[in-house]
Amino acid sequence: MGHRATGSFEITRWDATTEEEDGGVTIASVLVGKEFRGGLRGTSTARLLTVTGRVPTSAAYVGVERMTGSLDGRTGSFAVRHAATMEGDGDERHSTMTVTVVPDTGTGELTWIRGEVAITVHEDGSHTYAIEYDFAR
Repeated sequence: MGHRATGSFEITRWDATTEEEDGGVTIASVLVGKEFRGGLRGTSTARLLTVTGRVPTSAAYVGVERMTGSLDGRTGSFAVRHAATMEGDGDERHSTMTVTVVPDTGTGELTWIRGEVAITVHEDGSHTYAIEYDFAR
């Protein structure tokens, strides 16, 4: 990828609805709002499907998110796909996460965007991101 943008985001909305609960396992749908600062400036709305296990720190989610605003000065919007799994606690915590730009979802000056997003959740609960991206038809 030829470009990289970094910054932070704040979760401005978290509306969870329990869909199913059985034996300590919960499936929920979540509507999430975010506000981005840094190289990516703007807002997003995400729809997630989450599952939490009997162990509170074991969970997974999948989802789609549409981001609207500007990326390194280019205005438009694009969508990303999320997939993540978390387990363990403290030093034993392990997680995998992929956040990928969905091909052909870019609009405006972000048409043809392709890329990957890395999200870091810090100990204080704050979030930062790094997006590696390019434009290819």
